[in-house]
Amino acid sequence: MKRKLLFLTICILLRSFSPAQQERKVIIDQDAAGPAGTDQQSMLLLIQSPQTEVLGITVVTGDQWLHEEVAHTLRMLELIGRTDIPVVPGAEYPLVRTKEGTERWEQEFGSIPWLGAWTPKYYHPSDQLGEMPEGKPMTKPSTEDAAHFLLRMIHRYPHAVTIYEGGPMTNLALAISIDPEFPALAKELVFMGASFNPRTDNPEFAHTPTREFNLYFDPEAAHIVLRAPWPRIVCTPVDISVKARLTQDLIDHIKSAGTPTARYIGQYARLRGNYNYLWDELAAASWLDPSLITKKETMYIDVDLDRGAGYGNTLAWTAQDKPQTGVRPIEVQDDLDLERFYKLFVDLLSAPTPKAQANSD
Repeated sequence: MKRKLLFLTICILLRSFSPAQQERKVIIDQDAAGPAGTDQQSMLLLIQSPQTEVLGITVVTGDQWLHEEVAHTLRMLELIGRTDIPVVPGAEYPLVRTKEGTERWEQEFGSIPWLGAWTPKYYHPSDQLGEMPEGKPMTKPSTEDAAHFLLRMIHRYPHAVTIYEGGPMTNLALAISIDPEFPALAKELVFMGASFNPRTDNPEFAHTPTREFNLYFDPEAAHIVLRAPWPRIVCTPVDISVKARLTQDLIDHIKSAGTPTARYIGQYARLRGNYNYLWDELAAASWLDPSLITKKETMYIDVDLDRGAGYGNTLAWTAQDKPQTGVRPIEVQDDLDLERFYKLFVDLLSAPTPKAQANSD
């Protein structure tokens, strides 16, 4: 009789830990430039993981304009067969910074190599799509705005949702302004951003090592978010990102798999210039498998809000020299197992597309 009761108890416990319940819930907040590239590829890593439930993708202007980023994301999801994932438009402009103000700043303090959607070489009006080599999407984005979607999901699944941030933090700052409880109700914030002293000759960082686009593009938003009461914050900075690069060999390995995601990468991933760092992909992969990170430290991070030469630059302290109020401990990644990261990158982007999730909206 005791053995029978023990067997029944084990069966009940196994049922209570079904695969769906073990999935890690995440909302992707991204400046989703495309096709392919670091923004789309990082989202694909999270979507392709069978242990991850992507509740939605909230989009913010950054590397490209909001309108075209939404279109690239919708089309990517169509091509891999995951149109069940909602795409939610967010902020089209930073909280305070403007294109005209940035141009005046550059006249006084010098030009900046990368300004995302405002970069003169690639600039076009915000309501235009730009080039869509993968074709325009047939599906439509959500009619909800990003901030309210974030709040709705966090309240639906309190303390269970990771916020993955791969772009400027405008959407998160807006959500905090509506509901200050938002950060505390999340499980954690994982973000790619900040720069301290990266070892690279990339002109974007060679002479201004603490200027990093995701924080720089909307400094006020980053200041709000980094000081908010998240239970945990993990940072993938430029310093570790520059250790991982996309190569043609990686693209070819993925392409040879012939799966929907592999075909997308094979057709649209390109080597651009001399650097091709896997910025956002590393932040996503190290959340999926934290053991990829072999060295980390605790730092306190903020953003320079003075309107002088350092406006938007990363500020950082140790526990010994940090300000007395406001700043929060952040787990900063320093080094990684590069070969294992590349293997996970290729394996996930080569794999068959996971089944569509049941739409709970």
